[in-house]
Amino acid sequence: MNNQSCSYKMCSRCILDTNDDPILQFDEKGVCSTCNTYDELVRTKVYKGEIGKLKTDTLINEIKLAGKNKKYDCIIGVSGGVDSTYVAYITKKQFGLRPLAVHLDNGWDSELAVSNISETLRRLNIELYTHVINWEEFKDLQLSFIKASVVDIELTSDHAIFATLYKVAQKHNIKYILQGVNIVTEGFLPSNWIHNKFDWLNINSIHKQFGKVPLKTFPHISFFKQLYYQYISGIQFVPILNYVPYSKEEAKKLIMTELGWRDYGGKHYESIFTRFYQAYILPQKFGVDKRKSHFSTLICAGELKRDEALELIKEPTYNLEKLAADKEFAIKKFGL
Repeated sequence: MNNQSCSYKMCSRCILDTNDDPILQFDEKGVCSTCNTYDELVRTKVYKGEIGKLKTDTLINEIKLAGKNKKYDCIIGVSGGVDSTYVAYITKKQFGLRPLAVHLDNGWDSELAVSNISETLRRLNIELYTHVINWEEFKDLQLSFIKASVVDIELTSDHAIFATLYKVAQKHNIKYILQGVNIVTEGFLPSNWIHNKFDWLNINSIHKQFGKVPLKTFPHISFFKQLYYQYISGIQFVPILNYVPYSKEEAKKLIMTELGWRDYGGKHYESIFTRFYQAYILPQKFGVDKRKSHFSTLICAGELKRDEALELIKEPTYNLEKLAADKEFAIKKFGL
């Protein structure tokens, strides 16, 4: 591969370009390094065919064995979105597992997300544990990240979610946490758009510099605590959607029919802040349009044509009236 980052170039296969990721490299066909990495991950980390079925059966048997004589044999995180809802469905219906659903309420849940979670778990007869975060602490932490002008503000929520999942798993002596994270529909994201979700030192240092409210109850996990959970307690995260054939559109149709799930209009838009962050803060402040990574992933997954993606990306990131309402809501909620 030859480095083409010195001048503007767009991938011939997806719609990422050197403005999105300055260190993109391109092969002789003009295909970017992210596409080629995606193909390699799908080839090596997404399990298909007979080998995939064997790996999946082995995993499910291990989970059931580890959960023997316990109330639950695994944990699933739920947000009201497509991926986590589909995980809830296959965990119970396809694999016959006994999951405990865990949700982190960070103060930004939309009514639709709450409704999706409630209806999904009711129909599947899955018990829910919700951790409600201290709003004054979390508000101050989010404002710290906004003032610090770092790109990955969602790091604050993601870190708290992982910490909460680990804590609940430890409390109930559960060894497996099944995630909706998957390569097929989420394999694309330029490294300069995100930060290590487990980096508590980074979160804490930003808050110390820009925050005012002590983080006395904020769910967090240190590097050494993470090692303890993994290697002493034996708790592991499993990207379960890498073990099954997964199509975003087919998953939507299924959960709409079977679980009464309702669409919220964008990837991770079940959260009001995430919606505002992705549709306004990222493009306005940083020139980042996350739809480019989402569409590019779907192109490589064969669920979206490149020409269609190029047309879709021309549309506003979100309904302008709703975006204005979200902006006003965020300003009031943050007390700005």
